[in-house]
Amino acid sequence: MKSLTIAGMALAMTVTSTAAMADLVFPSLSYRTGPYAVNGIPYADGYADYFTLVNERDGGVNGVMTKLIECETAYNTQKGVECYEATKGEGALVYQPLSTGITYQLIPKATAAGIPVHSMGYGRTSAKNGKVFSHIFNYPVNYWDGASHAVNHILDLNSGDIKGKKVALVYHNSAYGKEPIRTLEELSKKHGFEFMQIPVDHPGQEQKSQWLQIRRTRPDYVFMWGWGVMNQVAIQEAANIRFPMENFIGVWWSGSEVDVTPAGAKANGYKALSFHAVGTELPVFDDIQKYVVDAGKAAGAGDQIGTVLYNRGMYAAMLAVEAAKTAQEMHGTKEITPAQMRDGMEALEMTADKMESLGMGGFGPEFNVSCDNHGGPGLGAVQQWDATTGTWSLISAFAPSDSDVILPLITEDSAAFAKESAIEERECA
Repeated sequence: MKSLTIAGMALAMTVTSTAAMADLVFPSLSYRTGPYAVNGIPYADGYADYFTLVNERDGGVNGVMTKLIECETAYNTQKGVECYEATKGEGALVYQPLSTGITYQLIPKATAAGIPVHSMGYGRTSAKNGKVFSHIFNYPVNYWDGASHAVNHILDLNSGDIKGKKVALVYHNSAYGKEPIRTLEELSKKHGFEFMQIPVDHPGQEQKSQWLQIRRTRPDYVFMWGWGVMNQVAIQEAANIRFPMENFIGVWWSGSEVDVTPAGAKANGYKALSFHAVGTELPVFDDIQKYVVDAGKAAGAGDQIGTVLYNRGMYAAMLAVEAAKTAQEMHGTKEITPAQMRDGMEALEMTADKMESLGMGGFGPEFNVSCDNHGGPGLGAVQQWDATTGTWSLISAFAPSDSDVILPLITEDSAAFAKESAIEERECA
């Protein structure tokens, strides 16, 4: 009888332990070392600080604390996969790899494990098709949207007519850098501009020949899909050949402070795409200062707040938290599983009112996610660098991409992936 009592006590202790709210686990595949650390650090800080803010200010997500597990990838695909394998068993709800190469490797792995992946503004563009990519999301925007946003911007500058113009793409010679090529080829046919491709090998410190080619061929506009030191070198080389900065437009990964400041005043007027606001003029930043930085809980030194990449990491974390809230409401439980998190991501709605309630009114575009559309409407904006004030400013509203060109490409590419991977498309109501 005594042994039964002890057994019963043990069982009671187990039940009590189980009943305690488990943390909501969010892995952070960061890179604070390696050739792209200067970009990875502010993003990782913003990502971590937002989860800390939710814990300190709100007491977690509807009363459940978040737990960040950071794993260093050094922007290396193999290390990224190793980080995934090392953390997936910890209750990981969603992976944000911050690397197109890592994302490509995780698509089959995470899908098989039932864990969602959010490649926000990067990764495989055709993952927008939720019928094929059940666990991969790339809202609110993708690389093909970005290619279209850049073309739409120069259309606006030329009263809608760019026939005969020359457009060069300077791109990181990797899966990431090659993403916009197909879209730009199709857009060049539609609008009649001449399209040139100029690859730059990793890490991009040597670009003399590429910019001599640009000086020789004299394109009207240069687009850039770069990352890390490649961006800094490209902007400096453009200045050296006196290419007009207002005609030089980078993707959102080529538009941070660290990209332009090395060139000093010569970078003035450079443009980049964006899918969120810049600066610190919103209440959420006051909260981060109060609950995170001043409390000594910041992931970094607290000096990156408001920079482009810090804000982007914060935005990614906020979207993860809002998807978790959606999942909790959908399934009537606070302790959600990865499968339920996936459902929350697929039902996510980001309205103006919701953003306002988070102290982030106007920070990003309004969008909805659905079963067949894991990428949202693809809204993006253009920002421009002012070297005299050392600040970025949005110079356009969030606007749509050319869906007439992009959606058929997404259908074609996702269908090819489904065939290669023997995936049967899901039915969406």
